[in-house]
Amino acid sequence: MKRIKPYWEMTTAELRRATRKFDTPDYQPVALPQTPEDVAQQRRAKNKRGGPGGQTISLTVEKSLLARSDAYAKQLGISRAELIQRGLNAVLPARGRKHAG
Repeated sequence: MKRIKPYWEMTTAELRRATRKFDTPDYQPVALPQTPEDVAQQRRAKNKRGGPGGQTISLTVEKSLLARSDAYAKQLGISRAELIQRGLNAVLPARGRKHAG
């Protein structure tokens, strides 16, 4: 049986020969069906973005508060970001209404 050489050990000419099929205009890669794990991973990644219009921020939180928050989020089965979003929605006034504080 012929051993296939890893690409990092190939010469430029060998790489050119090994990848020639990808250079043809009619080459169509074969898409593999998504596994349930793939779908779950994509859903988690999408949720991390904060939905449409989401923005990543950096903030400092006391370690013990963060630990309690993470434990509570885990208990609820939600992410840290979701817990923070729910907290902000709970304390901020509704849109169009001024805060009475």
